[in-house]
Amino acid sequence: MREIGRVGVMDKPVPRPGPNDAVVRTTRALICTSDSHTVAGGIGPRENLTLGHEAVGVVHEVGDEVRDFRPGDRVLVGAITPDWGDRASQNGYPSQSGGPLGGWKFANVKDGVFAEYFHVNEADANMAHIPDDVSDDAAVYCADMLSTGFMGAEHGDIPIGGTVAVLAQGPVGLMATAGARLRGAGLVVGVESVPTRKKLARLYGADEIVDFTQEDVVARILELTDGQGVDTAIEALGSDATFQTCVKITKPGGTVSVTGYFGEGEFVRIPRVEWGVGMAGKTIATGLCPGGRLRMERLLRVLRSGRLDPTRMTTHQFPFDEIERAFEVMDKKLEDVVKPLIVF
Repeated sequence: MREIGRVGVMDKPVPRPGPNDAVVRTTRALICTSDSHTVAGGIGPRENLTLGHEAVGVVHEVGDEVRDFRPGDRVLVGAITPDWGDRASQNGYPSQSGGPLGGWKFANVKDGVFAEYFHVNEADANMAHIPDDVSDDAAVYCADMLSTGFMGAEHGDIPIGGTVAVLAQGPVGLMATAGARLRGAGLVVGVESVPTRKKLARLYGADEIVDFTQEDVVARILELTDGQGVDTAIEALGSDATFQTCVKITKPGGTVSVTGYFGEGEFVRIPRVEWGVGMAGKTIATGLCPGGRLRMERLLRVLRSGRLDPTRMTTHQFPFDEIERAFEVMDKKLEDVVKPLIVF
């Protein structure tokens, strides 16, 4: 990101690790819609900032105090790399270490992963070994898409056999759909209009698909739930309108779980009546992609067990020297893209 609205490729020196840090040679990376939000100014001005937060690679160098990793190790690095000694981390909210969203460092307050080498703070806590039987192409999805999507299901307090609606079936929404099924939902409704994403939503566990271009989402979901609304509505787009729909379709006592990046506007509105004028017992849960080694190891275990294949979301593959084209495809949602994989 050269500045708001402009991207390009530039040369930078290979980073050096501090005592507790590592430098990783990138092998695979994914482009995220939040990178587009950042370039558009969603988090304010940035100049000559390396983008990207989803990557796997091989350890190039480690600091003197790193105990569990050595050069040559294949590693997964979380999109969120908290400071684990921070008060927020000790209080159970590591993604907020150092302040709101403070665990989000890559392509925010430090250079990201769209580079041949990238720096990882607190390597022992923020990297995980990739098992030999898990490919880089699959493991890279654990950095953000699985972690964030599953977070949506986890924060949604889904009861076994419960009803869930996932609004938007982009990569995070698809993983929220998969997460809802893994957590025992009895009915999973995906809201989506794009044919490719509808198909993937079915593949990852949606029982019903509601196309918002063809029917009224609120009316249809109320019909599917016998007028009650869902136990959990997962917002996976980052849209004021979608958030309002989530509130409307959630039953009293249910949960609206927000995973979306709200990159536009000053406010997000809550529909007053459907909110029970503030007294319907509807919980609004928010969160940032969880980071940390333990989280990454758990997600890799899901892949090893064969419970999920995230590579089905890879619709495009580009070599690193074509990353500008790859970014354009993702930014403008060209060629029916779901997720573009960058090969280094």
